[in-house]
Amino acid sequence: MAAYKTLKGQSIRQVAQDPTNPVIGEIWYNNTIGVLKGYTFTAAAWASGGNLNTARTLTGTGTQSAGLGFGGNAPPPSNNPVGLTEEYNGTSWSEQNDLNTARLGMGGAGTQTAGLAFAGRLAAPPTTYKNETEEYDGSSWSEQNNINTARINLGGCGTQTAALAFGGDASGVTAVTETYDGTSWSEVNDMNTAREALEGAGTQTAAVGFGGYTGGKTGATEEWDGSSWTNSNSMGSGRYALGGSGTQTAALAFGGSEAPSPTTSGATEEYDGTSWTTTSSMATGRRQHGSANSSASTASLAFGGNSGSPTNITEEFTGEFFSVRTLTTS
Repeated sequence: MAAYKTLKGQSIRQVAQDPTNPVIGEIWYNNTIGVLKGYTFTAAAWASGGNLNTARTLTGTGTQSAGLGFGGNAPPPSNNPVGLTEEYNGTSWSEQNDLNTARLGMGGAGTQTAGLAFAGRLAAPPTTYKNETEEYDGSSWSEQNNINTARINLGGCGTQTAALAFGGDASGVTAVTETYDGTSWSEVNDMNTAREALEGAGTQTAAVGFGGYTGGKTGATEEWDGSSWTNSNSMGSGRYALGGSGTQTAALAFGGSEAPSPTTSGATEEYDGTSWTTTSSMATGRRQHGSANSSASTASLAFGGNSGSPTNITEEFTGEFFSVRTLTTS
C-alpha cells in the first residue's frame, strides 16, 4: 500500500488550533500542543456489556447507561413468569424489588427511575391475559389503573406519565392503541396493521411502530402523530419479538425472529423517518429480549432474551460517528 506522502505529498499543514470543519482523511499538525491529528470515521458496532443476573426473556426500558429490565419467563424447567427487576448502570446489573404481578409479554415505557409496565400474561397454557399497570419509582413497583384491553406481546414507548401502547395479542392479533396520562388509559385510533410481538420508539405524540407477527413475520412500519397511524416504508427484513429504541425520525430495530419457526436474528436496522438501512448486527442473535427503548438510536442496549435458550447476555450499540483523533505510530 502506498505511503501517505506518496498519495498526498510530504507537506502536512501546521495549525495553532484544530480546524473547525475538517473533512474525512484530513491530517494536520497542531503546533500549539505538538500533536499530529486527523479526522476519522468509526463504523457502528455492538459491544459486550455486563450480564443480567438471571437469564430470561423480559421487557425493558430506560437508556444505555441506566437500563431497566423486568418480568419475563423463568428458565426451564419452571417456565413460569417472574417479577424479577434489574437495573443497569452502564457496567453491571443489580437486582431490585419485584413486580407486584409476575408476568411476561408486557409493554414497557419510561426511565430507570420512572418506569412503566403494562399488560402481559401469566403462565401458559392456558394463556391468561392481564391488564395490570405498574409504575416503578427507582426502588419499587406500585399498581395503577388497568389498561383497557388485556393483551400480550404489545408495543410501547413514551414516558411514565405520557405512554403509548399499541398492537399485541388479545386472543388474536390486535391493532388497538391506547394512551396513558399517568393515571388512566384511553383508547385512540387503531394501527393500520393488526399484529403482535412488534416494537416501537418515540413519544406519545410522535412514535413509530415496526415489525411484528400477523400470522407470519412482517416488516410493516407505521408512524403515530398523536392522533392516527400512517404507513411508512417497511423494514429490510420482516421480524417479530425484536428490540428497538430511538425516536420517530431516528429509530433502531434489532434482533428478533425472521422465520415462522422460532429462529433468532442479530440483524440491526436504522430508520431515518422515511426508510430503513442495515447496519452492524448483534454478536448474539436473539428474540424476546429487553431493550432500553428510551435510548437514542445511536446508544442502544439489548439484554437477555432467547438465543435458542434463555440468555443473560447484554450488548451495547454505538452508532457511527466522526471524530478528531490523535495519530500515533501504534
